[in-house]
Amino acid sequence: MSPQIEKFIDKLYGIIYDTSVSVYQIVIDTNVWISALRSQRGASHQLITLIDSGKFESNISVSLILEYEEVAKRIIGEIPLTERDVDDILDYICQVGNQRKVYYLWRPFLEDPKDDMALELAITAECEFIVTYHQKHFQDIERFGLSVITPKEFLQKIGALP
Repeated sequence: MSPQIEKFIDKLYGIIYDTSVSVYQIVIDTNVWISALRSQRGASHQLITLIDSGKFESNISVSLILEYEEVAKRIIGEIPLTERDVDDILDYICQVGNQRKVYYLWRPFLEDPKDDMALELAITAECEFIVTYHQKHFQDIERFGLSVITPKEFLQKIGALP
């Protein structure tokens, strides 16, 4: 039976299949990104390597990418990467991430303006999680429908860790 005929029969009998697959929308905080660059053994690195796996979608903004770049290039020499390597990784993150434009500001909401930047992106992108090691920096974000989670906890949630 052709796909068109199957669709017609399904429509005729009122059968509706929802084939959309919902994946978690997240914002990865800068401290997780830097941790992934420093070590290939931790949850941060594993999270970054899964960025194009389809298990979640990472959301980015110009300001977040600029912060990733600034902090990563500041630690060149402490990590086994060159500036060109960092640029290539950032280019890839920009390719696979959901690029968002943040049109409104919730500032000041958190103590650190750079954390406010991640919060604004997460709200704009309708994310479920901000993935960070600094959970205490994101107090009271539940009012926006967001949760704060560590990389390890997030990997467990998506089944990438036992």
